[in-house]
Amino acid sequence: MENIRATKTQEEQWMVQNHVFRIYDLVFRLPPHAQSVNFELRRDNHIEYLTKSLKQLGPNFTVLDANRPWLCYWIIHSIALLGDCLDDKLENGVVDFLQQCQDPNGGYGGGPGQMPHLATTYAAVNTLITVGGQRSLSSIDRKKLYAFLLRMKDASGGFRMHDGGEVDVRACYTAISVASVLNILDDRLIQSVGDYILSCQTHEGGIAGEPGSEAHGGYTFCGLAAMVLINEVNRLDLPGLIDWVVFRQGVECGFQGRTNKLVDGCYSFWQGGVAAIIQRLYLLVNEQLGLPNTFKYDCRTASDNDLSDSDGEPYSDGAASPENDSSQPMQEGKSNASAAIGVNDNGYKFIKGAIGMTPLFNSMALQQYILLCSQEEAGFRDKPGKRRDHYHTCYVLSGLSICQHSNIKEADSPPLPRDIMGPYSNLLEPVHPLHNIVLDKYYEAHEFFTTS
Repeated sequence: MENIRATKTQEEQWMVQNHVFRIYDLVFRLPPHAQSVNFELRRDNHIEYLTKSLKQLGPNFTVLDANRPWLCYWIIHSIALLGDCLDDKLENGVVDFLQQCQDPNGGYGGGPGQMPHLATTYAAVNTLITVGGQRSLSSIDRKKLYAFLLRMKDASGGFRMHDGGEVDVRACYTAISVASVLNILDDRLIQSVGDYILSCQTHEGGIAGEPGSEAHGGYTFCGLAAMVLINEVNRLDLPGLIDWVVFRQGVECGFQGRTNKLVDGCYSFWQGGVAAIIQRLYLLVNEQLGLPNTFKYDCRTASDNDLSDSDGEPYSDGAASPENDSSQPMQEGKSNASAAIGVNDNGYKFIKGAIGMTPLFNSMALQQYILLCSQEEAGFRDKPGKRRDHYHTCYVLSGLSICQHSNIKEADSPPLPRDIMGPYSNLLEPVHPLHNIVLDKYYEAHEFFTTS
């Protein structure tokens, strides 16, 4: 019988599995006290690494010159997740720098003088919201940013990343997320976005970057979150999406981004965030499955209360469809009044709604992968054998927060100690799963932009 050689993909998968399993074996052979040390979040080390990076980066980071708002976001969001904040001097420096990145015609570029780009606009806006406060939030020129978003709108219904740039689901999400959180989302921006995203859902159930491409964790998060924010998530095949995402958690306990790809720590958020969003879409999932909407939350941490909002009415996903006049021009510093009443509240209503499902993934297993395989002495990495970086530090910590809060019933409820891998001091700040902004900073921005 002819010998069958392993493929390159199989060889790489086996190498990663062996590396991960060796780590698990070493840790679980240790005495209990020594074991517990390995499951501690090295909070102070991570904060020191991040704060130093914000002050000064080495010359090898010049390749990221067009991603400087992203570096701000990855670092500052990570610090916020860890429960810390910047000193006044650093905060003011960040606001001043991002002001220089803001284009005179709207949007933010990758650095001062660079062309505005939807990705760096998203990063800049999320950073300024995370910094918080009057000076930071009021530095965003919403009128010009709205005009920039309209310029990026494509005839396909999607958005372009920049002038003459690519149209994809990432562009749709960054545009919609920014518009929603800044309270400037309206029918002109929403028009046909749902059609474009729907055309990107694949036979696997996940969402691709563009029609005809392969389902991918990052794009699935972007597409799902955008559809929630525009109140069209019911158009997606949610059971199919669930079927795809639950099989992305592998034997290493972490998530992969695509079928037959290697585990990667960043998908702790991109795939974990998808699962966190779906937990609040239980009514729609039941409806698409033809099940009665009598599902009661059966998690260990749940009470016996019915799933309802603060008014005692059953929670429904998303806000009502907006009835704003899409031709009405924006007034300076203000959103269209009718839009503010409707679609701009979708993100707020979503996070305030009850969580109707138990987690769709093994939260404790993912926390184990993060703490033992992704965590370094300071910072986080993709997988064993890789080096730490700010991108993975941001999204691994975001995924760890998703894990820790995956068994709660309401967004503002603290998790129980048994839902935290390691000591309770490992607990991170909760995030808004649609925007990946620390929750208290999201609430501050929502109030500011709703009333200004």
